[in-house]
Amino acid sequence: MSSTTTHVTGQQHVWSVAEHLEDILATVRPLEPIELQLLDAQGCVLVEDVSVPLALPPFDNSSMDGYAVRAADVAGASEEFPAVLTVVGDVAAGQAGRLRVGPGQAARIMTGAPLPPGAEAVVPVEWTDGGLGEGPVSGMRAHSAAPEGASGEVRVHRPAEARAHVRAKGSDVKTGDRALEAGTVLGPPQIALLAAIGRGTVRVRPRPRVVVMSTGSELIQPGEELAEGQIYDSNSFALTAAARDAGAIAYRVGAVADDAETLRSTIEDQLIRADLIVTTGGVSVGAYDVVKEALTSVGDSEDETGIGAGSGVEFRKLAMQPGKPQGFGTIGPEHTPLLALPGNPVSSYVSFELFVRPAVRTLMGLPAADVHRPSARAVLKSAKALSSPAGRRQFLRGTYDAEDGTVTPVGGSGSHLVAALAHADALIVLPEKTTSAEPGAEVDVVLLG
Repeated sequence: MSSTTTHVTGQQHVWSVAEHLEDILATVRPLEPIELQLLDAQGCVLVEDVSVPLALPPFDNSSMDGYAVRAADVAGASEEFPAVLTVVGDVAAGQAGRLRVGPGQAARIMTGAPLPPGAEAVVPVEWTDGGLGEGPVSGMRAHSAAPEGASGEVRVHRPAEARAHVRAKGSDVKTGDRALEAGTVLGPPQIALLAAIGRGTVRVRPRPRVVVMSTGSELIQPGEELAEGQIYDSNSFALTAAARDAGAIAYRVGAVADDAETLRSTIEDQLIRADLIVTTGGVSVGAYDVVKEALTSVGDSEDETGIGAGSGVEFRKLAMQPGKPQGFGTIGPEHTPLLALPGNPVSSYVSFELFVRPAVRTLMGLPAADVHRPSARAVLKSAKALSSPAGRRQFLRGTYDAEDGTVTPVGGSGSHLVAALAHADALIVLPEKTTSAEPGAEVDVVLLG
């Protein structure tokens, strides 16, 4: 973390958005790899290349329910002149002791079952009479209901070339192929592939554990009755959901009252399950800004077992709107990163997207290109010009139309406008030197979803 000294009073360095983010990402390090069971590894980043120990499929198998035949035996077959073959038995998926198909013979075969020796192709059951001696059928009779269907004769009404309806051994992946490469995020398809090649565990960087807590004596839980002067705690819900969306395992802590000692104790209790702590509220210059009060001097603590051990949290002013007051540092014996965000709902969410999300994804071990939200250039679609304070990078809510390449502002610039935020899918970025953006101007947008 930067060595810039923070004072509660007096002149303070104003950080740019880029400087603050750079300081965070220079401090945060990817989590150490661990071996996890497949389902526990969902959402994690692979840290090693995975090679294929056996081919997929591991043997030639049927892609249809039908009959395994020799191509020569069904050459020229038609409904008028069907090929009549002797059925020598069934071949089911997973069945051991395969039959052999000789000249003039066929075996009933099910989808996924191994192609028996001697057979060259599979004739779909719909191309046959199903052994009933009549016209084409639409399906097979269940073996349990009609075991005699696995014997007798079958009439084939269409020819089949060699390898027709056969999935060749290794047609998906071959032995020694690279199944997945390091850096891959394991979703359902990747986990399916790992299971298919026989991997029960995999080495990954675990999903970061993020603890989110709001501060403020005015906050109460949704579902409870509001008293005068109280509001519902929405920030902790928003940021916990955002942390999960970023790929973390997120824990929400109930709102902490405006008491520095209570906050310090709560943070200390949470360190055991946190790779990253996020607080919201209490970072400005008010008399009740408890996060700043609790953590500004915590690094001077002599307690080597609590949050004072190895701690240093710095509170900063950023050249941005919303989100000017920010805090960042590490706390506790494990030097757990802590990001202290402003308390206004829009400020806290914008700050999360710009600073916390990249930190979470860095902890995951994702490559730099996947740490940040995607961005785009768009034409501003607005009834009037957008104003922005000089010297600050402003982030306004908007809806982005990828097809038209336009972005439309949603709501105003107020940092309390939760409803507008709920309808936005992008942030409109107005740089520090831009004080006005006219309708039709090209602007940068950060895509949120």
